[in-house]
Amino acid sequence: MKKNLWRSAKTLVLILALILGGIALLSQMNVQDVNHSDERTSTGVITPQMAQRGAYLARVGNCAACHTARGGQPFAGGKSIDTPFGLVFTSNITPDNLTGIGTWTATDFWRAMHHGRSKDGRLLYPAFPYTEYTRITREDSDAIFAYLLSVPPAQQANRDHALRFPFNTQAALAVWRALFFTPAQFEPVLEQSKEWNRGAYLVTGLGHCQACHAPRNTLGATHSKHDLSGGLIPMQNWYAPSLTSAAEAGLQDWSIEEIMQLLKSGKTANGSTLGPMAEVVFSSTQYLDHSDLKAIAHFLKELPRQESVNTDKKFTNPDGEHIGQRIYKNECAQCHGDNGEGSGDYPGLTGNRTVTMHSSVNLVQIILSGGFTPTTQGNPRPYGMPPFGHSLTDSEIAAVATYVRSAWGNNASAVMPLDVQKIR
Repeated sequence: MKKNLWRSAKTLVLILALILGGIALLSQMNVQDVNHSDERTSTGVITPQMAQRGAYLARVGNCAACHTARGGQPFAGGKSIDTPFGLVFTSNITPDNLTGIGTWTATDFWRAMHHGRSKDGRLLYPAFPYTEYTRITREDSDAIFAYLLSVPPAQQANRDHALRFPFNTQAALAVWRALFFTPAQFEPVLEQSKEWNRGAYLVTGLGHCQACHAPRNTLGATHSKHDLSGGLIPMQNWYAPSLTSAAEAGLQDWSIEEIMQLLKSGKTANGSTLGPMAEVVFSSTQYLDHSDLKAIAHFLKELPRQESVNTDKKFTNPDGEHIGQRIYKNECAQCHGDNGEGSGDYPGLTGNRTVTMHSSVNLVQIILSGGFTPTTQGNPRPYGMPPFGHSLTDSEIAAVATYVRSAWGNNASAVMPLDVQKIR
């Protein structure tokens, strides 16, 4: 028996050695072909017009949102991004020669955007969404690089990521890339209009909408077959709803003008943005020019419908319904109306997709933490909802959430206290 155990152990060691050897080889393959070109841009010239265009594109990509820590210098990095595998700290992308990208070339920057590799060939973690940025053109990459060279340099050393083993190794990252990432380029659909293709380019590339609006597997990767079908944003406990389902955030039945207004001001008569999407509107989409907003609206409106097939069991609890109704009357009706009809700047809850969609995560988040639409030119004094997480228990929040999901003709599943506890 000992002999068999020894043979099994040797076999296991051999298998592990082969796996580790393969990983090491794969890692080496992933960091080859580092071209230390000294060109500043692909054309060799940086013009004010190029930098100005790059500033606009950096807004589209919302680069500052991640590469600027709270209270820090713009683009100096240091902001932590919480992932299921640990903390990733964003890098300094100011033109500082010691700690930023001051010694980079346009080719180095393009390699990061298109291939997900740093100047020295080191593999970058996909918290930097090169999985989407890979589709942007070299021309747009050069323009963004030209803009970043024009911002004030900040001498701030990059922080080491705080990831668990083996996720903190280049070998593991090389395996992840082999499984889930292939450099790509945007391919226009010839049967579609120029405007539609522009919208597709912005949504699937620089806008990196897929990074939030898609489900992720256990290794944190999205799949193209789930394009924009909705997903829970890791570690944030917000659900980015499906853009293909009318039951969630699909816009197929909206007019182009309504979609543009939502992206421009964060609010329309039919809906408003809260949570992470409100931040996107505040930092990015409100600054897009009219033609790009219209192109994005055109693309989103024509996304194929993929209606949800979720059929959750609807639990009944007469006592909980009574409690939820009482809490609603005391805390909510003043703004949202006795029958969920809404009033003025406060949205109605009858048929409200945030209330009735399959996932109750966003509704619970709003009750717990409150929420505001973004401050924009079209919405300069946004109204908001106060948080109730400090004054209501998990059971009470579950009760009022269940009540609004089932009252006034709404027909969504119940919310359990455990659902609230997971989010709180």
